[in-house]
Amino acid sequence: MNRLTSATRSLLHILLIVVLVIFGGFPIYWMATTALSTNAELYNTGQVPWPQLSNLPAAAEELAKLPLLRWLTNTGIVAVGTTLLSLILGSLAGYGLSRFRFHGKGIIGFLLFMTQVVPEALILVPLYAMFISLGLLNSLTGLVLANVGFSLPVAAFIIKGAIDAVPYEIEESAAVDNCPRISVLTMIVLPIIAPSLAAAAVIAFFAGWNEYLFAATFLMDSSLWPASVGLASFIGQYETPLSAVMSSALIFSLPAVVFFLLIQRKIVAGITAGAVKG
Repeated sequence: MNRLTSATRSLLHILLIVVLVIFGGFPIYWMATTALSTNAELYNTGQVPWPQLSNLPAAAEELAKLPLLRWLTNTGIVAVGTTLLSLILGSLAGYGLSRFRFHGKGIIGFLLFMTQVVPEALILVPLYAMFISLGLLNSLTGLVLANVGFSLPVAAFIIKGAIDAVPYEIEESAAVDNCPRISVLTMIVLPIIAPSLAAAAVIAFFAGWNEYLFAATFLMDSSLWPASVGLASFIGQYETPLSAVMSSALIFSLPAVVFFLLIQRKIVAGITAGAVKG
C-alpha cells in the first residue's frame, strides 16, 4: 500500500510538473521565439521552432528605439503607489472593521464588497469628469487613486479576516502598558499578519502593474504612458511589428514574475488566513 501511495504521489508530481511547463513555460517560449524572429520570417516563412539568437542584435536595436524604460518606470510608479496606498488604507479599514463596533458597520462592509461587482468601464465617464474637476487628469497620481479604489476593498477584507484571527488579549496587554492604538496596529498586529499583508500586496501590485483602461483614457501625454498602453500603441492600421511587441512584452512580464516569486510562499498562507473569518 505504501509503495502504491508513493508511486501515485510521484506520478502526480510528474503530471504537475508537465502541466506547469506547458501552461507556464509555453507562453514565455512563444514570446521569446517571436521576439527573436524578423518580421519577414513571421509573415512569410512562419514561426521558427526555436529562438534565433542570431537575431538578438537586431531585436536589441529595435528595443533601443522605444521609450521602454520610461514606460516601465511609469508602470512601476503606478504599481508601487497602488500597493502602498492600498496596504496603508486597507490596514486601517480592516482594523476598524475587525475591532470596533459602530452603527452601519455591516452596510460599510457591503458597500466595500459591491465595489468588486461594478465594472471599471461603468464608472469611466463619471470618474473622468471628477478627475477634470480635481485636476487629476493626465497624471500618474490620479491613475494610482483610480486603481486604489478597486484594490483597497480586497486588501481591507483580507486584512480584516486576518486580524479577526489575532487574539484580542495581545492588544489588551499592550493597552495596559499605555501603548497607543496606532502603535498596537503597526508594531503588534501587522507583523503578526504579515502573510496576509503579502497576499494583499500581490493583488494590489498586479492591479496596478496590469493597468490599461484608466491609463488609456486619462493619460494624453505619451511620456506618462505605462507599458501596457505603450504596447497597445504598436498596433497599426496596416502593420504591427510583432517581434517588437513580443520583445517588449517579455521585458514587461519579468518584473511581475520576479515580484511574485519573491513572496509566493506567503501568498497561500495569507489568503487562507484571511478566509478563516470574515
